[in-house]
Amino acid sequence: MTLPDPPKQETASQTAGPYVHIGLLPRMAGLALHPVELGRSLVGPETKDARITVTGCIHDGAGDRVRDAIIEVWQADGTGSLAGNDGFTGWGRVATDFDTGVFSFETIKPGCVLDAGGKVMAPHLCFWIVARGINMGLSTRMYFPQDSQAHETDPVLSGYVPRERRDTLIARREGDTYHFDIHLQGARETVFFDV
Repeated sequence: MTLPDPPKQETASQTAGPYVHIGLLPRMAGLALHPVELGRSLVGPETKDARITVTGCIHDGAGDRVRDAIIEVWQADGTGSLAGNDGFTGWGRVATDFDTGVFSFETIKPGCVLDAGGKVMAPHLCFWIVARGINMGLSTRMYFPQDSQAHETDPVLSGYVPRERRDTLIARREGDTYHFDIHLQGARETVFFDV
């Protein structure tokens, strides 16, 4: 008789842990301390801007899905405000699913934001990623494919990212869903920023 595998637990060998899920996403770690995960939703019932869904996977250097990553996201609202209003928080936290490796969250499409120098940045989401095997959090951005004209003048995308690597930061659209796969290494490695 073969016994079923016990649920996978956090271990001290996890580089960005060992208590990363326990402390940041306790329900996902099996601790039902709170009714919902903090940061699970960026929108509230009163949020006026049209909702979108962002989904994707994080791939390691071998192309396998990373199934224990945590992603934090920051963004502006539809008018480009970073203040948060109408139940929109501008910040969220999700994890890749332990079984499928897929992450997903509901938010709104952001507007353009001014950088510190007053230049207009194309609509984007800021991602911060931690997972086993990553020594420090990785920062990247997700841009929207329909904003290609704004990409040409975005001070980050057009100022720092080589043209041949820009597509690693642009999501794929299917209706109101945007797919954004992040590659930690390899030929499709996502551009990460030293912030």
